[in-house]
Amino acid sequence: MNEKIKELSVLIQQLQERMEEEFQKSRAYYHVKLHGKIASFAEDIIALHKQNRIKWSTFFKQAKLGHVITAPVIYSMIVPLVFLDFFVTLYQHICFRVYNIPLVKRTTFMDIDRHHLAYLNAVEKLNCLYCSYGNGVLAYAREIAARTEQFWCPVKHATRVRDPHHYYMKFLSYGDAQGYQQGLEQLRKDAQNLEDPAFVTEERNDP
Repeated sequence: MNEKIKELSVLIQQLQERMEEEFQKSRAYYHVKLHGKIASFAEDIIALHKQNRIKWSTFFKQAKLGHVITAPVIYSMIVPLVFLDFFVTLYQHICFRVYNIPLVKRTTFMDIDRHHLAYLNAVEKLNCLYCSYGNGVLAYAREIAARTEQFWCPVKHATRVRDPHHYYMKFLSYGDAQGYQQGLEQLRKDAQNLEDPAFVTEERNDP
């Protein structure tokens, strides 16, 4: 990775940290208390939330016909999502052990908490559960795919990649034949020695 790309990578990380600071301010503004990954509110805040909840019967009356008709199509995606969840988990437990790549901790990507919000009705809570699971599975699968790519093919594309995963920036330059031969093994070692606390191997004992 050249020095300019390194500088930009550091800048991106700094911006992400600033964004998290803003998220923290937002949580404080709306009186959200976090206990690990569990969020809670004071009783008076919950009471206020309930006052803003729309009854599910009213929710359906106000719903657009197109939204109701397409709902079964949306929920039919649960089948491939569950299959993806199962097979990427099976894949990493088989292959990552052979490659000595740390296993991806699935629960890191399953942020399922919006159904606890008192201002959502039963239908909205179900929708939030489904969206949380679906996006969590896709993020989980992406992380597994990213680690696989770093191990087997850590080369940047010739064209711009939209929203690349966080390992991509340190990949080898497209067309750098000598750099590829010199850098492949190091990138494989990096993949085998990930220190991100969000992820875990069998040997680690994360809380």
